[in-house]
Amino acid sequence: MTDEKFMAVAVEEARRAMEAGEVPVGAVVVHDGDVIARAHNLREGLQDPAAHAEMLALREAARKLGRWRLTGTTLYVTLEPCAMCAGALVLARIDRLVYGCDDPKAGACGSIFDIVREPRLNHRIEITTGVLEEGCRSALKEFFAHRRKGFVRI
Repeated sequence: MTDEKFMAVAVEEARRAMEAGEVPVGAVVVHDGDVIARAHNLREGLQDPAAHAEMLALREAARKLGRWRLTGTTLYVTLEPCAMCAGALVLARIDRLVYGCDDPKAGACGSIFDIVREPRLNHRIEITTGVLEEGCRSALKEFFAHRRKGFVRI
């Protein structure tokens, strides 16, 4: 499968988040060409500030692989990870990160910070950006437009 096909799975997860009234971010972990974990934001549903799509997908991938070091994996996520998630990606030793759209307000993979490529840390991650960017961005725009109009409560 290509980056676009895996990102399409992450976009499906983002849509699931939006249907649940969550900020539409989806994430997929791929190992040896197979999706081993998929998740979407569940902060509201779980009342958990750490229930970001990336964190949930990392936990599921670690369970499936039976190890916390997620070397040999790629994370696909619709929105540039925040500082918490970027730090978790480094700690998990993810090899590669592919994300759809930048987050100019909280992005920690190049927009505000660049945690995943920080040379003082013990692991750096290869990054590909802009994969299915418009689809990733449009889900967020749609969600926040509805939220501003009062259609979505969080």
